[in-house]
Amino acid sequence: MFLLRHSMPSVFSSVRMMATSSPLQQSKKLAGKVAIVTASTDGIGYAIAERLGVDGAHVVVSSRKHANVERAVTTLQSKGCSVFGMPCHVAKDEDRENLVAKCPPGVWDKIFEINVKNALQLSQLVVPEMQKRNGGAIVYVSSIAGFQPMPLLGAYSVSKTALLGLTKAVAQQVASDNIRVNCLAPGIVQTKFSSALTENDAVHEKILEQIPLGRVAQPHEMAGIISFLVSDDASYVTGESFVVAGGMTSRL
Repeated sequence: MFLLRHSMPSVFSSVRMMATSSPLQQSKKLAGKVAIVTASTDGIGYAIAERLGVDGAHVVVSSRKHANVERAVTTLQSKGCSVFGMPCHVAKDEDRENLVAKCPPGVWDKIFEINVKNALQLSQLVVPEMQKRNGGAIVYVSSIAGFQPMPLLGAYSVSKTALLGLTKAVAQQVASDNIRVNCLAPGIVQTKFSSALTENDAVHEKILEQIPLGRVAQPHEMAGIISFLVSDDASYVTGESFVVAGGMTSRL
């Protein structure tokens, strides 16, 4: 999930102190904004963090493992991004609160808690900050599986369908505060998560038959739509879900 604030609250002073306001930065479309990107040290989340940093936002990256956060911060800084990192497990109350303030259940219960409930809880924490600053943007990350459930991924698929509904519900609730809420639904992307699908030749070939473009996506191809959705170019777009899946079937 991705969250954007329109200006930097005091709790992000560490990020602000790291950033310099050069003319070049001011010309970037996300200059002066703070982006909180969860699960952002690898794969799609990292690609989103990198793109938003390149576009001028001050980025807060997070992951459960401290070493992964440090690696991502170092890499993003080497690319000229203004970035602040902190470990965060979004299923833990304290970690969610720290992420915003500082910048054994069953399978179905666990997946819904992380993918849906925690996404809503994190939104509830950040919306008051957006209200203070007269606006902001939230983008949830769903999946093509939310439209077309995948074999052996029933709980995951249904949780991603729930995010499509959450997008519309939250968008209606916060629209009067100039907060926009949208959703990205990626197709098959070359990440560690999808390795079981992409590294098995037989499975990979079967998947490609379902993708008109004839290939799986790369993480950076998900980042551009996020940068658009949180920018002023999308100032009249809210409550929508965008499928980026190379033409795969995507209808409920």
